[in-house]
Parts: sequence; structure tokens; C-alpha cells
Amino acid sequence: MANSTSSTSDQSATPHVQARVNDIRFVGYGVQDLEAEKNFYIDAWKLVEVPSDDGLVYLAAPGSSTQYCVRLRQTDEPRIDVISWAAKDEAEVDALFEQVKAAGGKPVTEPGALTGLGGGYGFRFFDISGFTIEVATGFERREPEILADGEPRPEKISHVVFHAPDHKQWVKFYEAALGFKVSDWLGDFMCFLRCNEWHHRMAVVPGPPTFNHIAYDMPGVDAIMKGLKRLRSMDHDVVWGVGRHTAGNNIFSYYLTPGGWAVEYTSDLEKVDDATWEAKVHQPSLETMDQWGVGIGGPQTMPQPKPDTGLFNAPEV
Repeated sequence: MANSTSSTSDQSATPHVQARVNDIRFVGYGVQDLEAEKNFYIDAWKLVEVPSDDGLVYLAAPGSSTQYCVRLRQTDEPRIDVISWAAKDEAEVDALFEQVKAAGGKPVTEPGALTGLGGGYGFRFFDISGFTIEVATGFERREPEILADGEPRPEKISHVVFHAPDHKQWVKFYEAALGFKVSDWLGDFMCFLRCNEWHHRMAVVPGPPTFNHIAYDMPGVDAIMKGLKRLRSMDHDVVWGVGRHTAGNNIFSYYLTPGGWAVEYTSDLEKVDDATWEAKVHQPSLETMDQWGVGIGGPQTMPQPKPDTGLFNAPEV
């Protein structure tokens, strides 16, 4: 804050505007059975394979303009390779790089041309848990399909959820490093964060550092129910749901991929006014986690956190 001895030039200086990512781009997994995981995403989950010749599998959400939302790589142990976030332009990427370093992130690469499918400009770093995070802009895009109401195919990635040993410090890191804002808390143990107009694009709960799940937006509750029917017919029954959360007010149903990764179909996620929204603390209860309470399972039926061999171990691609 300026004091009485500040110069005129100091008082009239332009306030610092924090750089911010604006959406999630893709999640890259290392999987032990590449073919089984690929077939699940194409046949049961209804993602679209993107042609490539680099030995990796790329899958797009039909309703998204993002070139791909899932990247699969054959590995000896299951791991999260990379989580990629989008930024508006190269200047924003450069500013985010400086913020990441100031917040305590450990750079893996400097800002520059990206060599992976889709190209673009960006950098990678380790967050405070050791996940490899990418920030990118200028990458190739695809022509999105217009999905009809009730069509049981994903529109785009909705959000990702993590476990962190010190989840409150983790929240502070992402606020400072990538410009996330807190939307709501569930008690003092689960935090929902946003980077655009949607209630949350990311959330965190306590636990060993690992990935919890990824959610995909669907065109309404009818699409979720039709998707459940298809998945159940292919022996991929719901783990928890169908229900409606309180924080974000979104409908949900959770499943497991052949590799054991949790995936979610969701719809009706709340939009918020970024400038005026005030974070709330929702009191934990079964009704808070699921307003309907008529679905299968519950939080106890979700997979437990497991060690991730990808922590502080960036992939070569």
C-alpha cells in the first residue's frame, strides 16, 4: 500500500492484474493396458480417437473444440503424466510462468514451442504435490459437434479433482500460481476452485497426493441416464450415483475405467458471476453430498487414494 512519502508516479501506477488460466485442456495418463483403456473411452465412454503417429492415444470429447481431452501412454505403472491448462495468449503464458515460480512451483520446461500433438506455446512445471502441470496457448483445435439434448456423449471436460496432504496450502498455491478462485468449501476438507464462469474446474480433498477423478459435461440428465444404460450393458456399472451435489448443484454419476481411474458424467453445473460470487461453506452431510440420496453407492464406494509414480517424474513426451 502506498504511504504519504510515495511519489506521484507510484500512486498512479497501474495495479497488477493477476494472470489466470481459463480452462482445462487435457489429462495425460500412463496406463498398463493401453488397448483396454482406449477401447473403454471409445466404445463405452464415447470419446473420439484423434489420429496420431507417435505411439500415444489421443481422444477428444465430441462437443469440444479442444483437439483432445485424454492422452494415453503405455507405462509399467499407472500414473498421471500431465494435466494441461489453457491460457488466452503467449503474454499470459509468460506471466503465468513467473507466477508459478514465485508461488513455489518447480519449472520443468521454459515457455516455448510445444512439440506434442497440436503444438502451441507453453511450459510445464511440478506443482507442490509433484504433478506435472502444463500451461498452453495457440494449440490446434477441432470442429466441435453440436450434441442434441439427451444425446449420451460428452461435451467437454468439466473438472478434475485431486488429493493433497496439505489441501489448504494446495489451494493457496493454485490461487497464487494459476489465478484460481475459491468458489465454495465442503466443511474444511473439500475446496472447489474456478478459473472461468463455471462454479469449479478443479477441487481438492485431503489425502496422499494422487488424482481423484475427471468429470465430463453431458447434455442434460437424460444424457447421463442413457449413458448409464450403455455403460451398464457393457459391464461398467455406476460406482456412485445418479445424484445431485450441493456445491455446484451438478448432477453426477461415477464409473471406473479398466485401469481403475474414476471418471464422471455430470450436467447442470452452476455458472457464477466471477466478480460478485462469495464463497460459502457447506456443512458436510449425506444430503449435502447428494441432494437426492436415491442412487447406488456413496463416497465410500469411490476408489481410495493410491501412490502415483508420476509425482516429480515428468514424462519425456
